[in-house]
Amino acid sequence: MKAHDGLYIDGAWRPAGSRDVIEVVNPVDEQVIGHVPAGGALDVDAAVRAARAALPAWAATPAAERAARLTALRDALVARKDEIAETVTAELGAPPEFAQAVHVGLPIAVAGSYAELAAAHSFEEKVGNSTVLHEPVGVVGAITPWNYPLHQIVAKVAPALAAGCTVVLKPAEDTPLTAQLFAEAVHEAGVPAGVFNLVTGLGPVAGQALAEHPGVDLVSFTGSTAVGRQIGAAAGAAVKQVALELGGKSANVILPSADLAKAVNVGVANVMANSGQTCSAWTRMLVHRDRYEEAVELARTAAAKYGDRIGPLVSARQQARVRGYIEKGVAEGARIVAGGPQSPNERGYFVSPTVFADVTPQMTIAQEEIFGPVLAILPYDDEEDALRIANGTVYGLAGAVWAGDASEAAAFARRMDTGQVDINGGRFNPLAPFGGYKQSGVGRELGAHGLAEYLQTKSLQF
Repeated sequence: MKAHDGLYIDGAWRPAGSRDVIEVVNPVDEQVIGHVPAGGALDVDAAVRAARAALPAWAATPAAERAARLTALRDALVARKDEIAETVTAELGAPPEFAQAVHVGLPIAVAGSYAELAAAHSFEEKVGNSTVLHEPVGVVGAITPWNYPLHQIVAKVAPALAAGCTVVLKPAEDTPLTAQLFAEAVHEAGVPAGVFNLVTGLGPVAGQALAEHPGVDLVSFTGSTAVGRQIGAAAGAAVKQVALELGGKSANVILPSADLAKAVNVGVANVMANSGQTCSAWTRMLVHRDRYEEAVELARTAAAKYGDRIGPLVSARQQARVRGYIEKGVAEGARIVAGGPQSPNERGYFVSPTVFADVTPQMTIAQEEIFGPVLAILPYDDEEDALRIANGTVYGLAGAVWAGDASEAAAFARRMDTGQVDINGGRFNPLAPFGGYKQSGVGRELGAHGLAEYLQTKSLQF
């Protein structure tokens, strides 16, 4: 796992304009494992110019050929899957099995899905006396987070390339090594020079320069709602398109007819996966008051089983943030039934799997995204009360509903203000649109809906 000391621009690794570097730290033992360039505005400009120059030829490339490049990219990722998993474990702290199955397995599936979509998509349609063309938006500035470092990259770059767009990627500064491996895979796949470019750097420097660059036609950002607001404002001022996948505070609604043990156990597992660093995690569990204490005991037992089986948080800053939320939960009157703010390890950025009971909807831990292994369990009186609580945050990214009958759960899910709901533990579908209502974002990722974000329409009247 050797870090490149350059940026991938116009098909080659080249030195950054400044000598500033970013230290990459292993969150398990707090050791520095590599350095990457901290690119700046001049580097972003060079990358955008390369993407702009490559755009006409790539946009004119037949969809079948773009699909072939995406298939080759998927194959290159498959060939490197062990190296990628080891890198994700090293810079994010993800347990090796989870890194292989989810951090590598999911993006490989998504890359393959876009190879198929690029080949199958109809880039023009007839509407009355018009022919409507689906054309690439242009140069895409992609800004990705650290929590799923490869998946978030693939979920933007693959549909952009399928659509005929060119891309400049600014990955999260905590996990840049995975992004470098992705750039190597793109190169191996024979994607033409300038179609994909990588600039590692800090968000307020390289990220802001990319979001504001006049040569960028669409900014696709995944991360916090606070930063999403800034990017949306910058894009709006320049009248450029924006796709924002932001925070969440998703509700796991367990209706009285549900299999309580299964719903609670799956719900706890959902929150603890990836150490709670998942925007769509079901961090609020809603249980009818009659079965509330039973659910709390089930959650306590389930959380205790995780012990040290979950990885650390990505950084000292994230560890301090999550501990602060746990302390705030206690201060506001919630009851800790598992875990707590203390670290279970002397070294590393670990936080114990934590479960809160006696949580009210107004508490900070029931309203704000914590982004750690912290579950809040809230009681409700009846179905209308559950719906009010579920819809009672600024977010609307995901959720879950459990009931004895799937149609009962689906009827409740239809009333939730959220972009995705799992019914009785329904599996994640990489072809289904992913994205949020309200302050959880603008636009959708994955599948045909994700491809549509990178296309614009032109109508020819005959």
